[in-house]
Amino acid sequence: MTINKHDTVRAIEWKNDRLYLLDQRLLPDTRKELEYTDVASVATAITDMVVRGAPAIGITAAFGVVIAARRRYQQSTTDWKELIEEDLSMLAASRPTAINLFWAIERMRELINAIDADPVSILLNEAKRIHDEDIAANYRMGELALGLIQDHSSVLTHCNAGSLATGGYGTALGVIRACWTAGKLDSVYADETRPWLQGSRLTAWELLQDQIPVTLIAEGAASMLMQQRMISWIIVGSDRIAANGDVANKIGTYNLAISARYHGVKFMVVAPTSTIAMQTPTGKDIPIEFRDADELLSLSGQPVAASGAEAWNPVFDVTPASLVDVIVTEKGLIQAPDEAKIHALMRA
Repeated sequence: MTINKHDTVRAIEWKNDRLYLLDQRLLPDTRKELEYTDVASVATAITDMVVRGAPAIGITAAFGVVIAARRRYQQSTTDWKELIEEDLSMLAASRPTAINLFWAIERMRELINAIDADPVSILLNEAKRIHDEDIAANYRMGELALGLIQDHSSVLTHCNAGSLATGGYGTALGVIRACWTAGKLDSVYADETRPWLQGSRLTAWELLQDQIPVTLIAEGAASMLMQQRMISWIIVGSDRIAANGDVANKIGTYNLAISARYHGVKFMVVAPTSTIAMQTPTGKDIPIEFRDADELLSLSGQPVAASGAEAWNPVFDVTPASLVDVIVTEKGLIQAPDEAKIHALMRA
């Protein structure tokens, strides 16, 4: 589903009865779709970051459930529900921090429990619905955030929270797309986002695909950017928001929030309500994924560190709610988020 000229990228597609994922490890040099017909490969694709970004991971897992159900129902029309639990567990183990993964699996599991016939078409319709709902939510968040951004603003974004990280349009980049379309932005900055360089490889590529100019900075330059009054907002996505408003996002987000508060720059988190984990009381309860040291010690297979050096490689950090000016969801804005405001929004 493409709605405007600043929304042309799609990383997840279901066609010809199989799942296709744009291999984000190869961007920006190579644009290649990979085909998936078995659930183990889908789980590996999530772990290996063929697909990444919390909403995109959830959507991919939903289609993975469809693939698993097809195989299990072929195995046994009577025991497929018991057999598929192994597949659901495999998908759930693919990455620990992104709550959308578990949300999507649980949504599909609840439907599985209610099915008494061939499950494939029913589950496929639900996976497609999850995908479409995500795109619609992203467009809605873009609309809601428009009123927060003044004309002639400049913004900085971290990591990639765009079409590549969602069903389409994006969360943080959805807001940036909406503001660019409305003529509110003079410039967009993206930091490199080590160690996978999602900012320079993915965000820059995605924005340029949609004719939105972008300026890259080294992550260490962000505070100077703020000091020079070159931006008014930092706009990021999230992989999990705790019930008190604490936000888990790509490592380096916390640094930006601290510097933003010091320099008087506004800090915006954009995420659908499926990213809010009411069962996670605070940021201290969010599991943080640590990945292989080699991701930090090398780049595209080439060593970038002294031989023998060790590495500490958390890929997410937690920004306290007190450093967040606004959380934008498809259900509304949460200004100065706290536990009471999060609960009120989710009850509504």
